[in-house]
Amino acid sequence: MRQEADHRVPVLIVGGSLVGLSTSLFLGRHGVPHMLVERHSGTSIHPRGRGNNVRTMELFRVAGVEPDIKTAASLLADNHGILQTPTLAGEAGEWLFKHIDPDGGLARFSPTSWCLCSQNDLEPELLRGARKLGGDLRYSHEMESFEQDGEGVTAVVRDRGTDDRYTVRADYLVAADGPRSPVRRRLGIGHSGPGDLFANVSVTFRSKLLAEVVGERRFICCYLTGPDADGALLPVDNKEHWVFHAPWHPERGERLEEFTEDRIQRHIRRAIGAPDLDVEITGKASWRAAERVADRYSAGRVFLAGDSAHEMSPTGAFGSNTGIQDAHNLVWKLAAVLGGWAGPGLLETYDTERRPVATATSARASARSVEHSHPGFAPAPGIGGGRRGGILNVVLGYRYPRGAVVGADPDQEVVPETMRLTGEPGSRAPHLWLRRGGERISTLDLYERSLVLLSDARSTAGWHTAALRLAERDGVRLDSYRVGAELTYDPHGGADGAAPDWARAHGTTADGAVLVRPDGFVAWRAAAAAPDPEATLRQVVRTLLRTA
Repeated sequence: MRQEADHRVPVLIVGGSLVGLSTSLFLGRHGVPHMLVERHSGTSIHPRGRGNNVRTMELFRVAGVEPDIKTAASLLADNHGILQTPTLAGEAGEWLFKHIDPDGGLARFSPTSWCLCSQNDLEPELLRGARKLGGDLRYSHEMESFEQDGEGVTAVVRDRGTDDRYTVRADYLVAADGPRSPVRRRLGIGHSGPGDLFANVSVTFRSKLLAEVVGERRFICCYLTGPDADGALLPVDNKEHWVFHAPWHPERGERLEEFTEDRIQRHIRRAIGAPDLDVEITGKASWRAAERVADRYSAGRVFLAGDSAHEMSPTGAFGSNTGIQDAHNLVWKLAAVLGGWAGPGLLETYDTERRPVATATSARASARSVEHSHPGFAPAPGIGGGRRGGILNVVLGYRYPRGAVVGADPDQEVVPETMRLTGEPGSRAPHLWLRRGGERISTLDLYERSLVLLSDARSTAGWHTAALRLAERDGVRLDSYRVGAELTYDPHGGADGAAPDWARAHGTTADGAVLVRPDGFVAWRAAAAAPDPEATLRQVVRTLLRTA
């Protein structure tokens, strides 16, 4: 294929759903020009994928779109927990959990929280945010083919509205094109895992009387377990718009065409326990839950993200969140390489870091489905039998034993048994409330476009000066803050104004230092002063960024 192209961009994104849009948003925040192409005509119209976990909301907070997302999610702001009951008639049933953060303990770990925002409400906010940052996002445009060489990728894109074709030359291609990813197939990348788990038909419907049946039970999801009609009910507005997931069994020869409007209406009424319920079907879509992880996350200059890289059971909403966090991990590395302050070898750490996280998380998602007896899921022996328990350590406590980290324990578990965020290399940096120039911020708000070095203003170890010199002399994006100088403790932030707190929280001392990556993960830490802090820091940074 000819190298000349109609368009030239550093990054081409294929796929404009949650992960593709998040990739565009994050690239825009880094100032990286890019193009996104999506075959569908617009964002999702189906209210699915609603659970945005605390780590994802931290990323959206730093990217500046958290307030808009919370506004879009306001209709379900008071919905909490998962109810399991034979029917909604009467008061039978039990709460699998009633509140996701019942004692408010999450505030110790994060400046934000979970957010129940359906995909059809979230995607428009991500789209607006990405376009404000200059992203070139093209719906009804489909990539038909691509070829890559040692210097880039050339793609042929078709405008589905006009049937015109054009070529795009990019340094890198990010495939966020779903579980049946044509890009992954073209690359010949296989996947591992149990495979298909169960299938559902997702139905949107209108019912004015259902709110009376539900009453004050403000759930995120209700698993209806009646023997004659099971399924999952999800509110859209708590008034008259709802979603119902009906089990579908293609493995028994059941055809999608058998789910007629009449059958679905009767099934919903039986499942809810209200034979005279008004049910107006407004939409229908089938989907299959699976547990698979791609054998590789990249080939040359092409990277997989989201469902193209992994599929997970929907229980716990791990899939979309893991995909958004894939994008965040990849984007800072692309920005560093394209910006010339990191070597291409840094991009190899995307697979090293993210694939083990997906493997561990997908197993946890399947186990969660077993725990919750997800309607329609009859697991085969060995599926969903992994370690169970809380999910905060999966959501927030996962770590990178290997990759773009220095000094991490390579034998540590990717998902630890307990929640521990104490500054170990490879873990998400601790959250503390601070003040910068009078503004109250979280430490997590510091991490986005550059490496960040934290040290103590009272120390004479010289880390701060060393970082400033290194940034100037080596052209590395490296910001340095001293706690007690550029940053001060917030009097209401739980730190009691005590200068050593930041060091204790990060597992170091007042003479030590902590280097944090743009994605908020600890890259390296020093427990004490070094004889030559600039030489020490330079070696760490070169190792980290693969420029040594």
